[in-house]
Amino acid sequence: MTWLWQNLGRVGELALIHLALSVPAIILSFVIAIPIGYLAHRQRWARGVLLALCGLLYAIPSLALLIALPAATGFGLRSPVNLVIALTMYGVAVIVRTAADAFDAVEPDTRLAATALGYSGARRFWAVELPLAGPVLLAGLRVVVVSTVSLVTVGAVIGVANLGSLFTDGFQRGIEVEIITGIVATMALALLLDGACVLGGRVLMPWSRPDAATSRATATAMMKAADQL
Repeated sequence: MTWLWQNLGRVGELALIHLALSVPAIILSFVIAIPIGYLAHRQRWARGVLLALCGLLYAIPSLALLIALPAATGFGLRSPVNLVIALTMYGVAVIVRTAADAFDAVEPDTRLAATALGYSGARRFWAVELPLAGPVLLAGLRVVVVSTVSLVTVGAVIGVANLGSLFTDGFQRGIEVEIITGIVATMALALLLDGACVLGGRVLMPWSRPDAATSRATATAMMKAADQL
């Protein structure tokens, strides 16, 4: 524990760097995956191709991708930009299938009702389909959050500072406390971001709360009971 107290500032600094690498990749992967997932939902002929490509993308070893990216991006091997790009690619690969399933889950009758009310395609997407697909998209986003925070640590192998640096440094110097600190800090950061996603989902999608669903069911039952009296 002596090592931890002496290096608490460094751990906090690495945690902030880890967060700065994770959040942009999470946001970018989510924003990019939604239109791809929607395309896979609308165009059945493209669904299999898109999902297969995403599956192949996720199968690429992370270290090999990080080493190959500089040749395509022009940034140095140790540039954080390459790491964010790689994390975004993996995030897209994870969430595209979830996005397609989320839009599939929207009832066709709901879309028809929105069209009958005069909603344009764009307005129907933003006002009806995307909100109703929100809970499933949130579930996929939470998976991306945990996987991204975990994958950031691979960047330490090529020299990009983050909480994974505690793994490599602790292993090289034989300091077990440093390794354990890196593991615990990474898990804590993943849980923190996951909790933020849950809280954001409750704020942005109040209709998806269990208590809201219970209230709607209770109100419906009361209305039916009143009709029978």
